[in-house]
Amino acid sequence: MRPADASWWEVFERMVAAGDLDGRRTLDVGCGTGTFAAALADRGAKVWGVDPSTEMLAEARAKGSRARFKEGNAEALPFKDGWFERVVMRLSLQHVDRSRALAEAARVLVPGGRIVIASFDPKHFSSHWLSGFFPSLAEIDAARFPDAETLEGEFRAAGFEEPFFERLPQAGRVSRSEALERIRGRYITTLRLLDDAEFERGLAAAEAELPAEVEHEVVWLFAAAEKPALDAVRLPS
Repeated sequence: MRPADASWWEVFERMVAAGDLDGRRTLDVGCGTGTFAAALADRGAKVWGVDPSTEMLAEARAKGSRARFKEGNAEALPFKDGWFERVVMRLSLQHVDRSRALAEAARVLVPGGRIVIASFDPKHFSSHWLSGFFPSLAEIDAARFPDAETLEGEFRAAGFEEPFFERLPQAGRVSRSEALERIRGRYITTLRLLDDAEFERGLAAAEAELPAEVEHEVVWLFAAAEKPALDAVRLPS
């Protein structure tokens, strides 16, 4: 229900630029069905994807891309220290223990390596088109998605430096029928976190009130940071 459309490719290109990903040995943490990993591999990067879901990885491998995949958790990555030049996390940070996941990302990166994250800026959740139908949605997502200030502190705590942040608003529109299909399929995780009563009330309200076309906007938050190079590491005296 979230195809690789023009908006998807815009986010992809922003991540490639922010992370300097072309041609790099890259780990895609929380790779899901492998769409991002496959696209990056097609650009010449050497990509591994890791995800805890066996079913997701089966779909990723079925794509037949040059990317390779391994089952594992962000908090305990199944790779050696200093194995990757880049780590990417696209809409996966909200699913993990961030402090442990960022520390693991730092561990598997080479000195001077970079992490790049694509998440949602939590400031826009209250105006999201679904929030009027599902009152708990904004509060749930605000707790799951860190803002730039929080993420900067977490980067530094994990040993990263020179954090960089960029926002990207994306406007779009979907038909009433497509919007209802998305809701019924609970196409975002947050809809699956609502209790059944709130979901059913919100779905009924959407069925009654949605216009022929639904205009919407999301605000992406891109974040990147670097693991210190060896010559920047202070050795004990």
